[in-house]
Formats: sequence, C-alpha cells, structure tokens
Amino acid sequence: MNNNKIVDIEMLGDIASKFKAGGKRIVLCHGAFDLLHTGHIRHLQSARQSGDVLIVTTTADQYIKKGPGRPVFNEHLRAENLAALECVDYVAIIHGPTAEEALKIIKPAVYAKGSDYKSHTQDITGNIVLEQTAVEKYGGKILFTDEITFSSSNLLNAHFDVFTPEIKEFLLTFKVNHSENLLKDLVSSLSDLNVLVVGDSIIDEYQYCSPLGQTGKGNFHSVRYESKEKFAGGSVAVANHVANFAKSVTLLSGIGNSEGDEAFILKKLSTNINPKLFKFNDAPTVKKTRFVGADLEKLFEVYFINENAVTPEFEREICSWIKKNTREFDLVIIPDFGNGLITPEMARALEKESKFLAVNTQINSGNRGFHVINKYLHADFISLNEPELRLATHNKTDSIESLALEVCEKLGAQMLAVTRGKKGVMIYDKKQNKYHNIPALATKVIDRVGAGDAFLAVASMFLAKKLEGDIVGFMGSISAALDVQIICNRESVNSIDFQKYLTTLMK
Repeated sequence: MNNNKIVDIEMLGDIASKFKAGGKRIVLCHGAFDLLHTGHIRHLQSARQSGDVLIVTTTADQYIKKGPGRPVFNEHLRAENLAALECVDYVAIIHGPTAEEALKIIKPAVYAKGSDYKSHTQDITGNIVLEQTAVEKYGGKILFTDEITFSSSNLLNAHFDVFTPEIKEFLLTFKVNHSENLLKDLVSSLSDLNVLVVGDSIIDEYQYCSPLGQTGKGNFHSVRYESKEKFAGGSVAVANHVANFAKSVTLLSGIGNSEGDEAFILKKLSTNINPKLFKFNDAPTVKKTRFVGADLEKLFEVYFINENAVTPEFEREICSWIKKNTREFDLVIIPDFGNGLITPEMARALEKESKFLAVNTQINSGNRGFHVINKYLHADFISLNEPELRLATHNKTDSIESLALEVCEKLGAQMLAVTRGKKGVMIYDKKQNKYHNIPALATKVIDRVGAGDAFLAVASMFLAKKLEGDIVGFMGSISAALDVQIICNRESVNSIDFQKYLTTLMK
C-alpha cells in the first residue's frame, strides 16, 4: 500500500516548489474517482506523459453531490486506490467542490481533465470554467486527454447495490420511456416560470441535546443542552426550493411583530424571491422548537403560535392583494400548514384568481383532525401524505387509489400525489386515468423534516408545464430524496444537485 504518497493538501505547495526548483514539470488531475476504472487509469497515464510529476486530488465526501448514497467509497479509500497506481506520484483530499484550492497551492504547468469536460456546456456546475481560469491565472494550461471513457455512475448502478431492488425495477421501465437529455431539458424549462407561494412563515429551531436519563426527583427524563440552530421553514422553505428552478418567486405570508423575525426571514430568502410579508398586530411569527438528540431523533416539540392572529382588517388586506396580483403568476403554490393564516375567504380568492393552483394541507399536532383538503373547493394539483388523505375522506380502510380518485373528482384536480415516506409516492393522473407508483429514491435519510414541502415545490412546477404523472412524481421524488439529506431547512434543494442526481439515476 502506497500511503506515503497520500499527503495533506497544505504539504503539496512545498512538494511542488521543490520539484519546480529541480526543473520538473507538474501535472494535476482532480475528480471524485468513486469507482476507479479503466477510463480513469488511461486518463491518468495520459496526463502523466505531459509532465514529470503527477499529482492527483480527490473531492472529500461531503462535497460530492451525486445524490444519496454517493460516494460509494469514502475519501480515504478513494485516495488509497489512486495512490496504488504507478503513474501517480502524490494524492491529496480536497475539502471543497472544485480543484481551485489545489491549483492555487500547486500552480501546475498542466491541469488535465477527461475529454467529456471539453464542452463546457456539458458541465452544469460551471466548475470547469472556474478551474480553467485558475490554472491559467497561475501560468499553467488545461489539457483534455482523449482516452476511452466510462460512466462511473453507470458501473456503480449496474454492479453495486447502490439502489434498492424497487428503485432498480422502477428505473428500468422509466428509462424505456424517458431519456436523461429530455428530462434535463424539462428541468431547464422551469426557468421561465413566475410563481406565487402563499402560506405561513415558520421559524424552526433545533435545540441539540444529549440524554442524561431519568431525573432523581420525578418520573421524567432530562437532557444536557449542547447547541441550537434556527431555520426558515414553512412557506419560506417552499419558496426557496422553487427559486432554485423558476425565474422569479413571490412569497405572500404573514409574520409576527417580534423583534428580529422579519430580518431573519428576509436574510434567508433567495435573491430572486419578492417578499410580501403582512404583519400580525398582536401575534408571534409561528415558531416550532424541537429538542433533538444526537442522532437527530426528535425528543419533544414546543409551539409558539396564535391560531387567531388573522383579524378582519388583515384578511381584507391579503384578499385585496390576491385579487389585484394573482393573475400575473403562472403557478400558485399553497403549503397550508393549518396555523390560521389562510382563511376560507383567502382560499376562495386564490381558487378564483389562480391560473394553476397547487395545494397541500398539512396535518400537525396543533390541527390534527381539524385541517383537511376539503377546506378548498378547487385545486389543479393536490399533494397529501396518506394520513392527510384518509382524514379528508374519513376512511382508514379503502385503498389510497380509490380515495385519491374521490378527492380528485371532488376538487376538480388534474393530479393528486400521495406521499408515503419509505413507500415512495403514488400519483393519480386524471388525464391519463392512470396511477403511477414511484419508490422512495433516497438510499439514506438524515432528517425527514421538510421533505413533503420539497416534493410539493418541485412536483407543482412540472405539472404546471402539463407533464405526465410519472414525470411529475419522479421529479418530485428526486427533490424529496435530496431534502432528506439536509438537516431541517438548513439548505434548499438546488437545481445543480438535482440534475446531478437525475443523471446518477438515469445512468
């Protein structure tokens, strides 16, 4: 094993300087190298021929964004595999999304990439342009080797248990009818949408703690406080998901008058979101504090809320805004969390004025049994989880297919999605009169909070483009799979990571 070849990135500066002082020409290669294959080896051998010393850097695990379960091999194993190659002189792990840090430290004469990077338009991240600029800045040049290429994702998908049998079976059928390029074009087509998101702004707080056990003076448990973190949730999170795909987003919401809440929410909004935040006179912004254990298990939750915050004057203001502005939007998404913001009058106005209306009515501990989709008289797209669907129909025994059809017909919806956690999602497409079952596309879960919101945000946009149920469900499921890798709403699902995972799935 050639572990002596593996060094810290900081050491490469001194190593490179010594070689340069001796007149040696340094070549740098960089990549994930998750599955080291013949294409990689020939690329590295070819790169080595353009210089005297070959340094290879590999991306650290946390910066590889090819979807859940990737990389298959951790950064240390990938570095060992590279170091085992005779043509490689040194290996380092880069803690960043690009090779820019390595280029700055090493300043190689040549930065070699595979021929599949020659067309910059094929790189959705734009990183190759940044890297070429960096290598030229430090006096080097970029070289595209012309060797045989293979898809690591294709090989991993085919020969490793990256996906469950359910995912593999679904993808085999799905790929017969849909190509990767077509789906990527559909993602790009969302960029012309003008979207309105209407719903509660919620401030989520995680109080991270560790258990201490039962107290000495009572029959309850105690925990030790470790740290806390605040997130912008509710409609703010939905708007941020949408903003990563659509041209422009307007957020219509209500917030409290507590000091700092508005500034916090505005700071968390993407730059292409236009906020229309109406303030309650005498009520807080909805806040949820969750006490969270070491493995992100939720121990306890505290609500800060006033369900009666909407006054007649507040209602008139929002209804007036809806009537004046809603027709300009291609799509209206209502993540209705049942916290009292959206009144029946607001719902009627949105139903009347929206060109295309997507709705979710969420069940939570504060509204269970009192908040169902029947609050609305019409929606074009409905997204519910199974308990929300069964409560709306007062039916816990019949099939979800029959209940979806019942709700769809009652509200005149074009499509209804039933999200089912580990069981994936079922889509009823009224136009096709067909049910589509898409398995859960996540191979691991970090935090489920917000996954339904991510599904609603992305699936709504694809249905607004008049696409079929299997595509709508597949795209929504990709966003949910990415979202469960994110702690609460620390980040939103972005289009680049979305397209990377789309590519991974379609290989």
